[in-house]
Amino acid sequence: MRKNLMMIRNILLISALLGVFICQVKGQKVYTKNGKVTFYSKAPLENIDAVNKSATAILFTKTGAIQVSVSIKGFEFEKALMQEHFNENYLESDKYPRAVFSGNVQQNEKINYSNDGMYMVTVKGSLMIHNVSRDIEAQGKIIIVNSIPRLIAEFNVSLEVYNITIPALVANKISKTVKIAVDCNLDNVLK
Repeated sequence: MRKNLMMIRNILLISALLGVFICQVKGQKVYTKNGKVTFYSKAPLENIDAVNKSATAILFTKTGAIQVSVSIKGFEFEKALMQEHFNENYLESDKYPRAVFSGNVQQNEKINYSNDGMYMVTVKGSLMIHNVSRDIEAQGKIIIVNSIPRLIAEFNVSLEVYNITIPALVANKISKTVKIAVDCNLDNVLK
């Protein structure tokens, strides 16, 4: 009898602790300072691609609010001259040092952040590049492994919309849109 009472007590204790843990995961603020943001532009003159592995991203799992911030100077190119032109002539990174997305995961309440799984998501919000903010909507997914969410999304950006001018000399040789890809493993908890 005493053994059964001990077993019931242990089961109740484990259930209570598990319940507290699940509630904490659902209400967490998770983030990374090592998110990956890439961009790619296919062009007749030369394909342009770069990667930034120091994006900061934060997700409020309870509400679905999300923010991703990336240093423009943090983008790395294969060719140093391309990186220099990108920073000085196109994005003017001394004047406009960051690109920032602030938005929300749509239907966030359908995501169980405490269970492993993959969720196809739509993210809506405002993207600021070159000191110009525009509303965007992107398709992506949230993959949860061991209660750690990973955000993955791709979308296209028109340079003209963000007042990024292409010099007339190369205007016909550079694409007017770029593909942006975001991949952030939110493995830190903000307390």
